[in-house]
Amino acid sequence: MKAVFVKVFGHVQGVGFRYFTYRVAKRLNVTGYVRNAEDGTVEIHAEGEEKILERFLDEVSRGPTMAIVTDVRVEEVPVQGFRSFDIVH
Repeated sequence: MKAVFVKVFGHVQGVGFRYFTYRVAKRLNVTGYVRNAEDGTVEIHAEGEEKILERFLDEVSRGPTMAIVTDVRVEEVPVQGFRSFDIVH
């Protein structure tokens, strides 16, 4: 089990990015959360097996159709043991 904190930059708010991320996480059985940050980025805490997280990050790096992702920063963080994946407001 591995955990990552992801910060997604670009035109990523107001384009369904959180819901897109939620659907990808549910499909891949990734746990954690996604939220809009005050600085206009999207923040994600994701937990899962390493290969699954790689697939998750690949899809999130592209984002939904209307998003324009300019940068994705990933940092490995301690596993917190989330049981589900949620959209945090």
